[in-house]
Amino acid sequence: MQAGERCYTLNAHALEYWCEEGLPAAPRRQLQSLTTIMGTPAWEAHLDALGITSVRHRRIATEGALLGGLIEQGFSLDLAIISDGAGQFAILLHALCWVHAERLVHKLIPLNDRQRADQARVRGEIWDLYADLKAYRRNPDPALRPGLEERFETIFTQRTSYITLDRTLKRLHTHKSELLLVLERPDLVLHTNGSESDIRGYVKWRKISGGTRSDLGKDCRDGFASLKKTCRNPGISFWDYPGDRIKQLGTVPLLPDIIRGPCSLSRPPPSGRDRHQIG
Repeated sequence: MQAGERCYTLNAHALEYWCEEGLPAAPRRQLQSLTTIMGTPAWEAHLDALGITSVRHRRIATEGALLGGLIEQGFSLDLAIISDGAGQFAILLHALCWVHAERLVHKLIPLNDRQRADQARVRGEIWDLYADLKAYRRNPDPALRPGLEERFETIFTQRTSYITLDRTLKRLHTHKSELLLVLERPDLVLHTNGSESDIRGYVKWRKISGGTRSDLGKDCRDGFASLKKTCRNPGISFWDYPGDRIKQLGTVPLLPDIIRGPCSLSRPPPSGRDRHQIG
């Protein structure tokens, strides 16, 4: 996220991260002398000099210092991370994707008609709440917040005939603040469909090829994947773009100019198959 030379900094955000991740008091005291260190080799040497050798302690110390450096370099704390719940994304201001959350309910395998009926009913309640949260995003009204929060409580604390479903709802209930962050920040989307779409091509390649055999191959794959998606968003043919550059024709505009300036080409609409997945 620093998009350049790595900066390791001690500040309140780094300290908070270390405490949340369970970094023991002794390494935290050792790291109190940290101001700012630029570059990974210098950081690794600093940890060695402090005698911090545990792999886990070094990982947590590094993550916290990188977070501190990111914020020190001007990362806006108003920006939010919306994820599928993977632990590496649960930093800073964090919200959960409703599509991934509901999928936990959808993927359950009921054993009888009563359990199937409860599952279907709960899924309907979740998607109805989701639709109303989308409406709230479009027209935020503080007066609606208590009712939406109460419906969340009702849905995710209920008891059904299906104990596995109850446990799943209880698990989701513990993430209430992350699922309802949109009530405080209506500018946030309710799902990760945009980022999921951006990495779909990469995932397909990974399924077919299994991976690359060298760092150079990885860099080549990632570079072309990024270029393809960047071309596709404003509607530029990925086939035409490399050909134009190789032949040095100059007929296709520079992508940085298109991204920075107003683009006359509209982005194609989303193509999600489930109507509920379109925010």
